[in-house]
Amino acid sequence: MKKFLSIVATSVLIAGIVTTTVSADPAKGQKLYLKKLKKACGINGAKMAAKHTQDEWEKIKESGKLEEELKAQCPNLKDVKDKYLDDLFDFFYEYASDSGNVPSC
Repeated sequence: MKKFLSIVATSVLIAGIVTTTVSADPAKGQKLYLKKLKKACGINGAKMAAKHTQDEWEKIKESGKLEEELKAQCPNLKDVKDKYLDDLFDFFYEYASDSGNVPSC
């Protein structure tokens, strides 16, 4: 019984650590936007995020067209690495036009 509880506790701990590191982050998305996209887009992150509502950003992300939308909004943008998309989405979602939040970029 003690061994079983030890295994369960270890599993819960590992699951907690993995989900924490896998989750995307609006602050990281903001840094990525500033570093990788701002110059190509020609607008700051607040204006970019406000192009859509939270629901619209969600639909864009779910349909797999986030990179396509970024290229449409930023004509000078070449490619966005897939590993950046989750963080960028979280940034855009957090500061969407209907969120009431304003980023500092």
